[in-house]
Amino acid sequence: MNLTMKQTELQDDLVLQYLVKPATQEVSKKKAIILLHGVGSNEADLFSLAPLLPAEFIVISARGPVTLGSGRYAWYEVDFSSGKPAINAGQEKQSRERILEFVEQVKQKYSLDEVYLGGFSQGAIMSYSLGLLHPGTITGVVALSGRILQEIRPEVKPGKDVENLKVFIAHGTQDGTLPVHYAREAKEYLQQLQVTPACFEYNGGHQITQEVLTNLANWLQK
Repeated sequence: MNLTMKQTELQDDLVLQYLVKPATQEVSKKKAIILLHGVGSNEADLFSLAPLLPAEFIVISARGPVTLGSGRYAWYEVDFSSGKPAINAGQEKQSRERILEFVEQVKQKYSLDEVYLGGFSQGAIMSYSLGLLHPGTITGVVALSGRILQEIRPEVKPGKDVENLKVFIAHGTQDGTLPVHYAREAKEYLQQLQVTPACFEYNGGHQITQEVLTNLANWLQK
């Protein structure tokens, strides 16, 4: 499937810049999945997966607001000088608020019935955070090779909105960047909140495999 030039042009009419692929199959409910890239990447990275996702979904890939270099963006910076990742909490909060506003703008612009928020690595982290702190805003979270920040957990409010959140987790067992224990710990934490995530571990590193995409497509269509 080839994407037209118009679809692949960077859009800047909303609070975050983004790429969009319209749905190519009509269904009773209008659905979209918003994708958030990892640190040091950009919106084109995950947008390349758009043709592999269900045809009834509008696919939107957003650009992080923190510029690291030419074509390299993030949702927040991370300091590893202590040996452990220390997030820039101010940037994380600002980006989370921007993503929340972006989701609301997307829902209004495309008259959506369902919207999923997903990402890879830092994008997965942001998806978890927004989903857990604003669970009534989205239908589900897709977390590919991510983790749930300890910093946000005191703000998470258990209840029906969180319990109704759909969550898809996929993580490579050989991930050397964010080890697989983060996925297992996220599953346990979500279960404590009465959320039953779909969890997939696969033989691979810090990457998105065809196996993950197949499982994700099947999950989105359930």
